[in-house]
Amino acid sequence: MHAALAAGVGLRAPHYRAFLAQRPAVGFLEVHSENYLARAGWDWHVLASLRCDYPLSLHGVGLGLGSARGFSDAHLARVRDLVDAVDPFLVSEHLSWSALADRQLNDLLPVTLDQAMLALLCERVDRVQSLLGRRLLVENVSSYVRFRADTMGEAEFLAELARRSGCGILLDVNNLYVNQHNHGEDALAAIAALPVGSVGEIHLAGHLQTPLALVDHHGAAVAEPVWALYRAALQRFGRVPALVEWDTALPPLDALLAEAAKATAIALEYRPAPGAAPLRQVAGGPAAHEDGLAAVQQRFGDALFDRSRDAALQPLLAEGGLERLALYRGNLVSGWERALGEACPVVRQLVGEDFFAGLARAYGKAFPSQDPDLASFGERFAGFLERFGPAAPFPYLADVARLEWAVHRAHLAPDSAPLGLDALAGVNPAALDAARFTLHSSVAMLASPWASVALWQAHQPGAPALPASVDTPCTALVVRRGWQVEVVELSAPDAAALARLAAGATFGEALDAALAVDAAPDVGAMLQRWFRLGLVAALAPNAGR
Repeated sequence: MHAALAAGVGLRAPHYRAFLAQRPAVGFLEVHSENYLARAGWDWHVLASLRCDYPLSLHGVGLGLGSARGFSDAHLARVRDLVDAVDPFLVSEHLSWSALADRQLNDLLPVTLDQAMLALLCERVDRVQSLLGRRLLVENVSSYVRFRADTMGEAEFLAELARRSGCGILLDVNNLYVNQHNHGEDALAAIAALPVGSVGEIHLAGHLQTPLALVDHHGAAVAEPVWALYRAALQRFGRVPALVEWDTALPPLDALLAEAAKATAIALEYRPAPGAAPLRQVAGGPAAHEDGLAAVQQRFGDALFDRSRDAALQPLLAEGGLERLALYRGNLVSGWERALGEACPVVRQLVGEDFFAGLARAYGKAFPSQDPDLASFGERFAGFLERFGPAAPFPYLADVARLEWAVHRAHLAPDSAPLGLDALAGVNPAALDAARFTLHSSVAMLASPWASVALWQAHQPGAPALPASVDTPCTALVVRRGWQVEVVELSAPDAAALARLAAGATFGEALDAALAVDAAPDVGAMLQRWFRLGLVAALAPNAGR
């Protein structure tokens, strides 16, 4: 069934293998753009495989269209490259901001709904659409605060943004329901305020009731009031692609597909959507009062990092906003903890959940995120641990973190098939000394005064016991074979030789380095090990001659 008729689902890692093996029937797959920007590794392999069988929608969470300062043209370029590679049938982003001049906050933060922000958003949307060469859909977001300076409602704002910029609207009806509950806004009136033909996609999701607010957590089935809003949206806009979002507490795939099937059955009761107006280019320019927008966002961001800044922010927020700022603070810290936990799971196990949460909070405040993609957030974590006083009882922790970061980067290394031992068959033994070996892009080596490899290995599934002593020096080798990253401990001759090869030396020079630490290394066994581990990506027999 065409994507405009059958509902889609968000593709998430726990369901990868089921999709690869079963290719279940579903209208389309939607993915978060930021998870695939590297265009390498297992995630990219899965997406590249599935795009042959499913229409794809790219849903961005990192552009921060409304960021007065800190909008990343480099990130936009990466999104453009991903769009070119995937050729999705829809591309979307959020009506939100996420960056200050000196840091990324990695959240969908609420914009001021006024003319200054509208001018800024028109310029940003025009820039994005011009670069991508296609219409962008902009999604209404769940908001936990509103601003006293707002001069219009969110639906009125989106309608005007679509009229001026030519963008489409991604209408999240769960977000409408959340905002109705949190701010007393009328969800049905919001649907009525959006022009027919402007909505290019509808999102459905679950939400969570908390003492502070109704939270759009994407961790439950779609609630009945949200299904009712979906029907109202279909009545007004006709059948448009619909997606069931479920990101946390993921159910079995069959349960997710059942939600999508329900959305499809409901949609078939309504007429097809009218065609969208052709994309038009509008003259872009700097938003008037951009400095004022930046000042408001700076106060907001400062308060997220430091509660003592609440007093400066409070006059800008509508009633109840200051209390609900805790939800955004929680998002900020949980994002740090999640990103570090995914990159450094062994460090997390070594120190325990509570200590790790404290580490993530302290690290995030000391080294705020500089990238809309949190995959790079832990790059300075090992250096931070070396200087963080409370981590002093764990002197080996920084090197374990350094090793885990190498593993993390290996997962994202460019795909390439390593050479087999037969690559040496055509090399004249007399010319081998002058040959240069190019190591696989995933390879990293780390020397440590601690038993870092043994500590890492002891925390893997079916692993050996913890080492008897942690103060045993080692050199770790990290390499990805296929989709599996391996960590092994190198002998001193191997470590010396591989370090020289990595620096661009010839095989003869690398062998001299091995001889310096072992007078009689087994060269044949050494070469067999290298090729068996998949370390060699290319071999130039006559290099340097």
